[in-house]
Amino acid sequence: MKPNDEERANLKDQNYAAMSEHAHVDGVYPFPAVMQTRTIETNSTSIHVRVGGHGPAVVMLHGFGTTGDMWGHLASALIEDHMIVALDLRGLGLSSKPDGGYDKKNQAADVVGVLDALGVRTAELVTHDIGIMVGFAVAATHPERVSRWVAIDAPLPGVGPWDQITQDPAMWHFGFGGRDMERLVAGRERIYLDRFWNELSRDRKRFDEAKRKHYAALYAQPGAMRAGFAQFRAFSQDATDNRTFLAQGKLQMPVLALGGEATFGPMMGAVMRCVADNVEDVIIPDCGHWITEEQPAATTKLVVDFLHRRVS
Repeated sequence: MKPNDEERANLKDQNYAAMSEHAHVDGVYPFPAVMQTRTIETNSTSIHVRVGGHGPAVVMLHGFGTTGDMWGHLASALIEDHMIVALDLRGLGLSSKPDGGYDKKNQAADVVGVLDALGVRTAELVTHDIGIMVGFAVAATHPERVSRWVAIDAPLPGVGPWDQITQDPAMWHFGFGGRDMERLVAGRERIYLDRFWNELSRDRKRFDEAKRKHYAALYAQPGAMRAGFAQFRAFSQDATDNRTFLAQGKLQMPVLALGGEATFGPMMGAVMRCVADNVEDVIIPDCGHWITEEQPAATTKLVVDFLHRRVS
């Protein structure tokens, strides 16, 4: 017997309470046991996917410094009435690491290929960091397949204040990469990643040691840092593609823009309004870039409420 609306609300409240009590436990928050992992061959690559549940599909796209493993809290809160599709982007996590194809328009084709393989026609997107850029390319190239979009704490190449962002010395990593850079970082992946986890956190202790070890091991895999660098080095092509997308008109699906108070904050709403007409923006207080690690309960509640909202 399926739970009624009141029972469902009570279950969600219990989930939020549990997450508040264990907001910063060490390590990666586990996915629901009912979810399975699959490797999907598409667009000349292999994409690692965690999938499970029934109902409207929610596609979760991570960014640099994490993998699809970041979405455990949100998957646990949505699994009751959604189909969860949490994938590792091309080159990262347990997905294959091809030499090329890291422009976000091509990675959007990866995502669409995953949806096709799973028999999913339309989906809601929840995206963070690089995942936002891939998500925009999905929504721009296949707007009929995206019903809602959550964009979390990152800009879009070529959109709005992009030129000012690229001139910030703190963004030096945008152009970092190539064989010599790969040699510099080889065996020192943890040092490189600590820079992101520390400088982009409101409180670096919230990105705990167990999480750091987990993700550092994944980024130490052969080819993983090369792929990570390639995500950034494709930004020039991404900017060109995004301007072409914008020339075709703004997105019409509802968009929730979330920004960490200590990082992109109010910029998120400004960026998203450049590409979409129906935008709601929220700043997560006492939070940096790693929103699902720093404020998992608050972030999960905002996303779940948005995805459950009836379209007026």
